[in-house]
Amino acid sequence: MAVLTMTEDDVLQVLPKVDVFSTVESMFGALGRGEALQPKQVQTLFPGDKGDFINYTGVWMSAGVYGVKTSPFIIQEKGYTVTAWTLLMSTETGKPLLLVDSSRLTLERTAATTAVAVKYLAKADAKRLAVIGTGPQALAHIRYVSGLRKWESIRVWSLNAHELSEERREQFLKAGNGALEFVDSKEKALEAADVILLCTSAACPVVSAKDIEGAPLITSISTNAPGAHEIDPAMLASMDVYCDCTEATATVAGEMKLAIKDHSWKPEDVKGDLGALVSGKCEKPAYDKPVFFRSIGQGLEDVAVALAVYKEMKGE
Repeated sequence: MAVLTMTEDDVLQVLPKVDVFSTVESMFGALGRGEALQPKQVQTLFPGDKGDFINYTGVWMSAGVYGVKTSPFIIQEKGYTVTAWTLLMSTETGKPLLLVDSSRLTLERTAATTAVAVKYLAKADAKRLAVIGTGPQALAHIRYVSGLRKWESIRVWSLNAHELSEERREQFLKAGNGALEFVDSKEKALEAADVILLCTSAACPVVSAKDIEGAPLITSISTNAPGAHEIDPAMLASMDVYCDCTEATATVAGEMKLAIKDHSWKPEDVKGDLGALVSGKCEKPAYDKPVFFRSIGQGLEDVAVALAVYKEMKGE
């Protein structure tokens, strides 16, 4: 049996035809109803401080598939290399359906997952969006959340914003639908923000409690560098905390591990995850304190988008 193999170029041709947001939202709904299973990711360190690789697995039983994505973080003399490949399998035949380069799919499913969180966790009247970061994830996040609220302002800042080409700036401005502006400080970006999207590759906090006004929704993705986190772990104790999958995230995310270690926070304090939110099984925030949503990237997200591109390629 020949296994369909898709390169990144193949993915880029198919992707415009795939509704990644709805696919990810539907998958989390299935997870909340018990129709899917999300094991914890497994991180393995390479010998000699050369990096690591993470295996992300998931079973979407009601869709008839399971899969595994393997993603290495390879430290080199200058910088690092990250790749990702997903193997999609049938739960009915036990045979492989697809092997796909997941580099672009990881970008899309990560941003789509944050967007699902914004849909369910941001205040209905949220108007001011702040984005910290100007890399591919920041742009993808803006694309996915731009239509979820009536944004009056989208303020974007990063340490490297001045290095953006005019073409890249135009891509951001287009994604922001006329509401986006680049600002010259983190403070300006965060001022009176209703939603704050942290889209950096930082391995240490980029925001602390003193940076936050009121009770915004703050989302974080971080990177797969060991222990990476984008907020001060001490902030967790004074926030309503949600995540992509409680069982898989609450003891893995960097700031959560550190907060657990110093006894300032515990996994049981998570108010809910996307499965519970989409399926209506947990309460939304009262917005009397900041709200924090943390995603680490789940195998089910990879399974869902791999299935969506597989169906598109097969004309199903």
